[in-house]
Amino acid sequence: MDGTSSTYLEQLEQQYRADPSTVDRSWAAFFRSMDSGISPEALSESYDAFVKTGAKSPLPIVAEGQSPQETMRLAMLVRAHQVEGHRAAQLDPLGLQQVTPPLTLDPAYYGFEERHMDREYSLATWNQSGFMAEDRPRRTLREIVRRLRETYCGSVGFEYMHIDDHEKCNWIRERIELLEAEAFSKEKKMLVLDRLTWSEMFESFLANKYTAAKRFGLEGCEALIPGMKAAIDRTADLGTETIVIGMPHRGRLNILANVMRKPMEQVFSEFAGRRPAGASADDYTGSGDVKYHLGTSYDRPTLSGRQIHLSLMANPSHLEAVNTVALGKVRAKQYYANDEARRRNLAILLHGDGAFAGQGIVYETLDMSALPDYTVGGTIHLVVNNQVAFTTDPKKSRSSPYCTDVAKALSAPIFHVNSDDPEAVVRVCELAAEWRQTWGTDVVIDLVGYRKYGHNEIDEPMFTQPLMYKKIRAMRNVQQLYVDRLLREGSVTSEEVKGVTDKVEKLLHDSFENAKAYKPKTSDWLSSYWKGFRSPHQLSRIRNTGVPANALRDVGQIITTLPPGVTPHRQIGKVYEARRAALESGEGVDWAFAEALAFGTLLREGNHVRLSGQDVERGTFSHRHAVVHDQTTGERYTPLAAVAEGGHKSQFTVSNSSLSEFGVLGFELGYSLENPNSLVLWEAQFGDFANGAQIIFDQFLSSGEAKWLRQSGLTVLLPHGYDGQGPEHSSARIERYLQMVDDHPYAFPSIDEAQWATGSHMGTRTQNTNMQVCNVSTPAQYFHVLRRQLHRDFRKPLIIFSPKNLLRHPLARSPLSEFDDVPEDSGITGARFKRLIMDERAADRSPHPTPAPGVKKLVFCSGKIYYELATERARQGKQDEVAIVRVEQIAPFPHDLALRELRRYTALRENPAASVVYCQEEPMNMGAYSYIAPRLQTCMEAAGYDVPSKIAYAGRAPSASTATGFGEVHAQEQAALIKAALDV
Repeated sequence: MDGTSSTYLEQLEQQYRADPSTVDRSWAAFFRSMDSGISPEALSESYDAFVKTGAKSPLPIVAEGQSPQETMRLAMLVRAHQVEGHRAAQLDPLGLQQVTPPLTLDPAYYGFEERHMDREYSLATWNQSGFMAEDRPRRTLREIVRRLRETYCGSVGFEYMHIDDHEKCNWIRERIELLEAEAFSKEKKMLVLDRLTWSEMFESFLANKYTAAKRFGLEGCEALIPGMKAAIDRTADLGTETIVIGMPHRGRLNILANVMRKPMEQVFSEFAGRRPAGASADDYTGSGDVKYHLGTSYDRPTLSGRQIHLSLMANPSHLEAVNTVALGKVRAKQYYANDEARRRNLAILLHGDGAFAGQGIVYETLDMSALPDYTVGGTIHLVVNNQVAFTTDPKKSRSSPYCTDVAKALSAPIFHVNSDDPEAVVRVCELAAEWRQTWGTDVVIDLVGYRKYGHNEIDEPMFTQPLMYKKIRAMRNVQQLYVDRLLREGSVTSEEVKGVTDKVEKLLHDSFENAKAYKPKTSDWLSSYWKGFRSPHQLSRIRNTGVPANALRDVGQIITTLPPGVTPHRQIGKVYEARRAALESGEGVDWAFAEALAFGTLLREGNHVRLSGQDVERGTFSHRHAVVHDQTTGERYTPLAAVAEGGHKSQFTVSNSSLSEFGVLGFELGYSLENPNSLVLWEAQFGDFANGAQIIFDQFLSSGEAKWLRQSGLTVLLPHGYDGQGPEHSSARIERYLQMVDDHPYAFPSIDEAQWATGSHMGTRTQNTNMQVCNVSTPAQYFHVLRRQLHRDFRKPLIIFSPKNLLRHPLARSPLSEFDDVPEDSGITGARFKRLIMDERAADRSPHPTPAPGVKKLVFCSGKIYYELATERARQGKQDEVAIVRVEQIAPFPHDLALRELRRYTALRENPAASVVYCQEEPMNMGAYSYIAPRLQTCMEAAGYDVPSKIAYAGRAPSASTATGFGEVHAQEQAALIKAALDV
């Protein structure tokens, strides 16, 4: 306050005198304290100091028998502990961190002396919980200081005063400042001991039996197991039915065995690296993964007699990458369980200290926590902090005091706890569970321990942390420390301790012996939603994806009709009018309308459709307009939500995402894993930007089924195409996705021509390929490829290189008849996705078509370049000389249809090096050429061609950059590649 504030202060006081409820609570306390006799100068000085400590609550009540100054300074002492007490907490079990308590925690800092220590004081404060609650009894200053230090400077460091919500801070204070109500019973101590013994002895057993194996053990943080179990039990008591766990490799085997109850025999068997019994290389056992990446699920009984379903996500070694995958799975569980309160399904994420501070995906995960279409109602984050990241010390791995400081950005409470105090670990884990179930927001536990061995058990940590590891090698394990504590307390007897250890030792030994004869079985941890879906070796019949005309029109009517009360932007109104006109005329369906029809018909069939990504509601290219914004009220209207079966509006979700690729794609992948009866799509703003999520593509999407037997039908839309917009807005990097596809370039697949008419002549080819890559050229094709994702009884990821200029291209329109379903035409000519589109003059679809004379050149291409080739061919009048074939599904490559086209143009056999060409817009070292060329050669060999040493190429020259930034150069390159493709 200064002189210029006097007028404001007088007005505020007058307002308070008239009605105290009309001023802020802190000012009301200020004026009340003035009434009690504090001088304005003293009050102002104390108030300023109090505010600087981070006060977000009322001033204390001046009690009888103590001066106003003492009251204020005592309140400041309490507040200092609440704000800075964690800085004096005894968190490091190694004692290597030098703790210097802040001066503000010393009573002398506030003028208190020894003569004050045995005087009784009141801390009563209006609307405050914990130590300063109004109903708390008077205590001596010595007792107050002791209790403050026990609470805030012991084995737990609490950080919560950064939370800008007085009610939430009060909630925490009420639970941590009244410790006398939280003493553990003997039964609870025995439970902690039992769980801790299992954790420690499991690690010791593995260390003795598998001395040279990597297992990324939990030694030094064994208290994680009783802590996690306590959190699970508490959340179950509070209504949780399902928990999805995402974690790295550190401690994973321990959690698999002791939390997830994976049979010990199976864990021990996996150290031998055995394949499932009787499995051959062709069986659906996947390529497998190392034991510390595997997941499982388990219906766990709790102490209170409830049952909770636990699911541990499989994950790669890429730290933190599983975070949003786990959250996406939880969000899907909440959707299918109609868990709108988000209390019955939750996520627990485990982290390492270096990764939590260092990996950007952590912030992406936290940032999504309160977004309406991504929130899961709070996540329990548990950081296993062993105070070293591989070989890197904390001072070189983060710029913040704590590895958890990033969580302050979203006002999450953070509980730091010494891992050598198991009871404190259990207490904060239970508190975290209660927070999540009460407030529905994230909470962080920082479990501070150490790592007994190196990064893995065969690594030598003394090379880089000699002082730390000298200390570690002198440490007794936490189970021994806890046993000593319990014996000192008289809580247990030596016989009781021996009973626990003997039981655990016997079970471990028996399981080890049984593992020698254990026969692994193919894992089956898919949910009931997936029953009836087929593995790659169980043939899935091809189905039509067309929709009867009346159903199409019914859906079309709904999604092109805006309610009378909605006032759209004038241009958006025209978009919907154009869609209605196309519906009524049966002609001119564009890309966005085809997509809406695909979504709408799937919704009408009872499926869930979810589309997310940056700007997807409107569409990057202003083409989709799935959400219409009323220009008068700002209200949102989503036409597709009105299509859903039974009026279930949430059946369709379209959501603009945060500006994230990695996190959001991982979330949608996790969402797709839960239930196959959903079309889940992620769209990149431009395909060029998708490489920000490369870890998800590489480690999860392309390889998840092979490693972990987890099918996903996630559809990824990557806008792609060369329009002269430069190197950052042209290429989705087709080549990278094709490089991940596992079909063989030189092996021609077997074709059962007797089944050609049914479309099943390729058998399980698609099912045996890890993912599909498409570059479709018509709206009808887009419609069918989307519907195909659900109209089959297996699931594969689908990468679509979606167009940009074709969204409004006058030739890129489809008649409604191409969407229609003709029941009697269910064979290969039925309404379904065409993996390859013949030249416009070809008609014979049989495997051995009638030869087409006169054609001198056969051009294979994919995507939008077709329209430029076809337009130029027509301009030159070369329709009889040049045939253009569109490869709509690039991978798995349509060998059967490419073979048919090569048979159609038999005159080209004599000189295929000049007459069969692949045309693309991308540079030669990019695009689909390197993938398609060897497969075309394989098809040529099967068709009896003289196979050239290389497939003729029409496209841009090899380049370091995807595209030129000069419009003139782009036009010249485009003209040259089209000319090269059409020259005969």
